[in-house]
Amino acid sequence: MTDTLRRFALIATAFSITLVFLLAIPAGLYYYDISLNHLSRALSTTVDFSPSPHRKLLRSATILEPDRVWGDKCSTSDITIYQGPTAPLPSGIPTYTVEIMNMCSTGCDISGIHLSCGWFSSARLINPRVFKRLRYDDCLVNGGKPLAVGRVITFQYANSFRYPLSVQRMKC
Repeated sequence: MTDTLRRFALIATAFSITLVFLLAIPAGLYYYDISLNHLSRALSTTVDFSPSPHRKLLRSATILEPDRVWGDKCSTSDITIYQGPTAPLPSGIPTYTVEIMNMCSTGCDISGIHLSCGWFSSARLINPRVFKRLRYDDCLVNGGKPLAVGRVITFQYANSFRYPLSVQRMKC
């Protein structure tokens, strides 16, 4: 009789363990699927602050239509300024890339480009032949030399905030 009870107990135990595993597997798969979905959503919303090897498009602060008077060779709206954030300095100070372009539709070279720039300053050194603050709200681009049609002047500056830059005056 004890052999029969032992066999019955062994079969009942094996059946119980199998039943527990069969019930646990679908619940585990459901939990695993939820955690994978959560993980994929978390991975898709991560932000990468490392510098990338490819060029990024920068957003323009404002897009102006040329306000040319009949016979004018060029206007201040022929100079387009784009600036956008780039990877911060190792110290954590935000950096910005500025692109200043001559978009003159009449084929003019523009010189003496002065920008309105407030108290512009940078924690990163900028070549003064490229961009230089002369006094409050007056910055000189390209050392005052002509910027040919389609040419771009690019520089980076580092500051805790972005400076609003706009064309103040220029020579055609």
